[in-house]
Amino acid sequence: MTPHKIIERASTDSMNQSRHIEIVVQKYNSQEIANNRLRVKALIEVVRCLAFQGYAFRAHDESSSSINHGNFLKLLKLLALKNKQIRELVLDKAPKNACYTSPDIQKKILQVLATRVKNEIRKEIGDTKFYIIVDKARDELKKEQMTIVLRLVDQDGILRERFLGVVHVLDTTTLTSKKSIDFVLSNHN
Repeated sequence: MTPHKIIERASTDSMNQSRHIEIVVQKYNSQEIANNRLRVKALIEVVRCLAFQGYAFRAHDESSSSINHGNFLKLLKLLALKNKQIRELVLDKAPKNACYTSPDIQKKILQVLATRVKNEIRKEIGDTKFYIIVDKARDELKKEQMTIVLRLVDQDGILRERFLGVVHVLDTTTLTSKKSIDFVLSNHN
């Protein structure tokens, strides 16, 4: 057997081994992907639960010495306590670059959920006619804000009201209200 054939056979044999670098990296990547998906699914469930209940996410002090870490971290800890798989992937067990507990990540998850809800409202409305209900009030900082709600009769003949949002407005004139309503409706298609 020629030296070339020996090297070729050794190369083929090494490629077939279960410890070959490509196989190890592939297994590592697929396991890491599965772990990240489970970690993110747990976070989405915590965000969904807090959002649907209308609870605050964060506390004033979420440091390790704090007594109150906020609802988000408390609920995530509870979920981890009840599920061993999640316990091994979140909070202090998560890689430092993949904790996903920052306020920015929470807001992005909320934005995705809000977009899904808005898409469902848009589907529900379809081509039916609707009324726009607008109410203005001042917040604690004395800034004007306007809520926009749509009232419609759905396919089953049931009267529904769907909240679209709160818009801060500079004043309470008709022109400002119209521009704000146009802005909100165009953002929701």
